Amino acid sequence: MKKVFLSHVVMSSAIILATGFISSTAVAQTVFQSKAIDISLTGTSTLHDWEMKAAEGRSQAAFIVDATDNITSISQLSFTLPAKSLKSEHTMMDNNTYKALQTDKNPNISFVLTGAAVKPLGNNNYQLSCTGKLTIAGTTKETDLIATVKYSPADKSFTVTGVKKMKMTDYNVKPPTVMMGTIKTGNDISIAYNVRFTR
Repeated sequence: MKKVFLSHVVMSSAIILATGFISSTAVAQTVFQSKAIDISLTGTSTLHDWEMKAAEGRSQAAFIVDATDNITSISQLSFTLPAKSLKSEHTMMDNNTYKALQTDKNPNISFVLTGAAVKPLGNNNYQLSCTGKLTIAGTTKETDLIATVKYSPADKSFTVTGVKKMKMTDYNVKPPTVMMGTIKTGNDISIAYNVRFTR
């Protein structure tokens, strides 16, 4: 009887501890939504360098913050940008870009996290090294991102900034041309992003 009682106590304690652990983990993994998004796409052409900007899109992330207000990890990150929200100062270039991105069939550019590591840099700044599935023009590839995360304990917000360099042809995108092909864009592009997350 004594052994049965002890076993019951041990099992009950284990269940209570497990339940508490799951609850605390769920609380720690609060999902934050994007409050502000700034995207800049830059490249070159045979005429001049060019830039397209977007302030639309949506993103969400689950940052894990410990009791001392330090980010320990990130368990979730996703981003979706309407391709047609990218705008330059030239309508012709915009239209050719949308054509190259096949926005009629693939309206969004998206990213979904598959793995991440967080490194403290001091003063509430962190380096975020992550991998994920990036989809552009209907082509999805595993890619890596290196970003800086600024955490504000005062309002519990996070600002993620970084730059990703790639080639258009990596995602089966043919570099756009204008003026009957007399002006050609380069294959190399850079995507700079600044996303602020709040509860």
